[in-house]
Amino acid sequence: MKSMLWLLVAASLWSISGCQPNAKPEEYNAKAANPELYHRCVKQLTDVIIHDIFSPPVASRIYSYANLAGYEAMIPGMAGYESLAGKVKRFTASPKPEAGQEYCFPLASTSAFLTVSRTLTFSGDMFDEYEKTFYEEYKQMGVPEEVMERSKAYGESVAKHILDFASKDSYKQTRGFKYTVTNKEGTWVPTPPSYMDAAEPQWMKIRCWVMDTCSQFMPPPPIPYNVVKNSKFFKQTEEVYTIGNTMTPEQKHIAYFWDDNAFVMNVAGHVSYASKKMTPGGHWLHIAATIARMKKADFAHSVEAYTLTSFALSDGFISCWDEKYRSNRIRPETVINKYIDPKWQPFLQTPAFPEYTSGHSVVSAAAAETLTALFGDNVAFVDSTEHPYGHGVRSFTSFRQAALEASYSRLYGGIHFRDALEIGNQQGRQVGQLVIQRLKSKPEAVAKN
Repeated sequence: MKSMLWLLVAASLWSISGCQPNAKPEEYNAKAANPELYHRCVKQLTDVIIHDIFSPPVASRIYSYANLAGYEAMIPGMAGYESLAGKVKRFTASPKPEAGQEYCFPLASTSAFLTVSRTLTFSGDMFDEYEKTFYEEYKQMGVPEEVMERSKAYGESVAKHILDFASKDSYKQTRGFKYTVTNKEGTWVPTPPSYMDAAEPQWMKIRCWVMDTCSQFMPPPPIPYNVVKNSKFFKQTEEVYTIGNTMTPEQKHIAYFWDDNAFVMNVAGHVSYASKKMTPGGHWLHIAATIARMKKADFAHSVEAYTLTSFALSDGFISCWDEKYRSNRIRPETVINKYIDPKWQPFLQTPAFPEYTSGHSVVSAAAAETLTALFGDNVAFVDSTEHPYGHGVRSFTSFRQAALEASYSRLYGGIHFRDALEIGNQQGRQVGQLVIQRLKSKPEAVAKN
């Protein structure tokens, strides 16, 4: 009788507490391996990056370390996926989980991702409320408290390893360096309306992710500066000017859609204010999320797609910035204002760094090559990245088509010459192909083109 009474009391207390019985490992791991949980973490990081106004190269660095942490923390529980230690430049093996203990590795993966994301951004408080509700979902899946805490701790240990790796990439040594404008004819000078200093002039010194050196894919020199009528350079300049004066609604839409300028200064009379936007890296990771959902990619394949695409973007920026500050080429706006039309303005605001090669062209092609290898060529999709910013959606028949449009959007925007786009696209394709060649850990998942 006493035993029966105790069971009734225990059942009553359980009901009052609202607790759910722990699920079996195979049950809660299956629920925790929902890729949507990771997609949401990446979206949260993107929101913070936009809020904090990180430059595109810096944003790519943050995405790469956060996704590397997410990838490394998941692989002990994902068959067929290998650590990137020894593959990513100077990256050593991550901590191992304790033998004989139960873990929820998808939870460890998101824990590692969020820990790195919080540390490398300014507004870490933006993760506070997100994490409270986010980790509550794992409890509702029936993950036992001790497994949850052990998995989070493991993710944090991987994150600590990644952050130590990040601390040695020369990023701190590149801070506070101010570029000296040469004022030599044909070289870059600050442009209106804000005449900002050159952005990230030391970025080529950041440790590469996969490339052997920042100049591994050094492009040929740009068309020589020459303002003589009918010279190749001046013909390119006139092309930018003509397109800028005769843009179609479609060209304007394309230019706005791919703008992805993290910081735009708006000037109206004596009033100026800044607009915050998506970075190119955020745009391409949104495309990765779109395709992962469309293809019903599982948790591991989704994390891998984010990780390898992030590396392609990061090495793309390093490769591109190496050339930008070597050739130091003038922007179309400066040439046109001096030699053709002093009142002319580009459709998009000119970014604050040298012109050749085009950053959008390089990183978009690098990302497109990576995603093509991961998900296949001729994958049609609708890109809604810019919809929240009032720029609608666009449809593409392949990643490469999207990258090519992103590239030419810079010509329509009046901020690049044609050769910077075409050579930049070639440069980026080489970067993306190298990332897949050296990092793809599950060959059977690589799509055949």
